[in-house]
Amino acid sequence: MNGKNKKVIAVLFILPFIGFFVCFWLIPFVYGIIMSVSKYSLITGNGGFVGLKNFIQILHSKSMYSKAFWTGLKNTVIFVLLTTPCLVVGSLALALLLDRLPDRLKGIFRTIYFASYAVSVTAVAAIFVWMMKGNGGYLNNLMLNLGIIKKAVPWMEQTPFVWVSLTVATVWWTIGYDMMLFVNALNEIDPQLYEASSIDGANFFHQFRYIIMPGIKNVFFFVLMTTIIASFNVYGQPRLMTKGGPGDSTKPLIMMITSTIMDRNDLGIGSAMTILMGIVIVLCSVGQYYLTREKEELRK
Repeated sequence: MNGKNKKVIAVLFILPFIGFFVCFWLIPFVYGIIMSVSKYSLITGNGGFVGLKNFIQILHSKSMYSKAFWTGLKNTVIFVLLTTPCLVVGSLALALLLDRLPDRLKGIFRTIYFASYAVSVTAVAAIFVWMMKGNGGYLNNLMLNLGIIKKAVPWMEQTPFVWVSLTVATVWWTIGYDMMLFVNALNEIDPQLYEASSIDGANFFHQFRYIIMPGIKNVFFFVLMTTIIASFNVYGQPRLMTKGGPGDSTKPLIMMITSTIMDRNDLGIGSAMTILMGIVIVLCSVGQYYLTREKEELRK
């Protein structure tokens, strides 16, 4: 087989990916940008080019769209700040515990911890609504019977308790995925490094600082970035557990965008909100990249 035939075969292998990428990402992305600078409706269609009017209306006006966008963005940022540290630190802690278990037990506990990730968001929401609803919830009944509390805690009805419910449900649901990434990264570290450091008198904290973290730093930053992006795209948990309530206090930006498009029949404004949300996520990712790069340069 000559070089030309190899190139043709290589192109044939990547053509399906390119086709799916163009159909399901590039075209919707371009079409979304076009809608964001147009007066677009689900019923009447394209009402004409309006330039940056949609973005100005969202960012600088006192309209209901501006209020919805900033409220949704604030709620999304709160969710990111609550869930990301728990998911990253918690999954790393679980991975470290698994790494120190006997080999015959690792597979069992890995399956147990990862099993929750296979559950659908609908089932997760149903489980935690049953457990944490204010009146008659399992958790409240248990604490009342044990005498820990004297009256039911409004886990699903009042802030800040609703944020606790959403955070606990999200961490329980998704922590297994990040844990598996850390487990695989820990498996790549040479065991001889642990043995040599133990001979030199290093304890766990010394090993964590000088062996584990340098060995998994790339995976750590990958998990951190993907967790932030995933948390920015939260929708199912607040939609199914709290319906964005009480009021709009837990309604994330995606719920606001959905409401703008479906309830208010404004695809133009909704698309503009989506573009702005994408810009925020990109800025967070770029900022995280440069912060971590600067830290690495300072260490060198």
